Amino acid sequence: MEPDNDTGISEFLLLGLSNKPELQPLLFGLFLSMYLIAVFGNLLLILAVSSDFHLHTPMYFFLANLSFVDICFTSTTIPKMLWNIQTQSKVISYEGCIMQMYFFIIFADWDDFLLTVMAYDRFVAICHPLRYMAIMNPRLCGLLVLVSWIISALNSLLQSLMVLRLSFCTEVEIPHFFCELNQVIGHACSDTFLNDVMMTFGILLLGGAPLAGILYSYSKIVSSIRKIPSAQGKYKAFSTCASHLSIVSLFYCTSLGVYLSSAATQSSHAGAVASVMYTVVTPMLNPFIYSLRNKDIKRALKRIIGAPVM
Repeated sequence: MEPDNDTGISEFLLLGLSNKPELQPLLFGLFLSMYLIAVFGNLLLILAVSSDFHLHTPMYFFLANLSFVDICFTSTTIPKMLWNIQTQSKVISYEGCIMQMYFFIIFADWDDFLLTVMAYDRFVAICHPLRYMAIMNPRLCGLLVLVSWIISALNSLLQSLMVLRLSFCTEVEIPHFFCELNQVIGHACSDTFLNDVMMTFGILLLGGAPLAGILYSYSKIVSSIRKIPSAQGKYKAFSTCASHLSIVSLFYCTSLGVYLSSAATQSSHAGAVASVMYTVVTPMLNPFIYSLRNKDIKRALKRIIGAPVM
């Protein structure tokens, strides 16, 4: 293999989730099904929000953006995995690996920030209901989404540029189904101290800060709900943020599970299997979590498919 850049190699090998040939058709069918469900489910949610003027509120605006990010998030990794299974190839080009890593970090960070923004939206709605529409005006909502995207893009660009400075001396076999930043850095033969520092800093800042914001928002929400005198009022207030809380729990629990499982077992393969939860399963479940108990979403979806609206 002739190198075509100063890294020393021109391609990486993605080992995927299993090397057993008999499991490849099963993996292809399973991941294709989950990918299609995730894409069409989130597309339907976006169409429902955009087509029903009753859903033109800050909460559903953020939800539509989250669905868009989830589509992009899954599309960054799964199509390449399916292509490799179908062609019985494990190869991804050096440039393709960097691009995949770049977009994966963008959409993972953006997803994280949107969950934080949605927690703030629920905080304002429950703790300051009379000022909700004044605070969560269209300008602020758009600004929050834009700033989230800019920060995510800048972090992703920085992390990707840091990888470009590394050299890879031998053929790199990544025990994953996509080019994960940690795995790529770990296979470099040059000094990775600066990359490790920047990666840790990015995780702590862009992962820890949003989580702290979510926890703070929900601490205030719980405090406000406890002050509501009637049980029915408490249930109604809690139900407005139950779906978001479910998604937050699913996203963070699975994300933390990836790193804890791989750290505990010292197995990269275990981390790859666990990462399926937050890269594929969580985006697939988000539309169902938000639509199953939401009458407004159900009504909008029925209009889209032509079903009678009760």
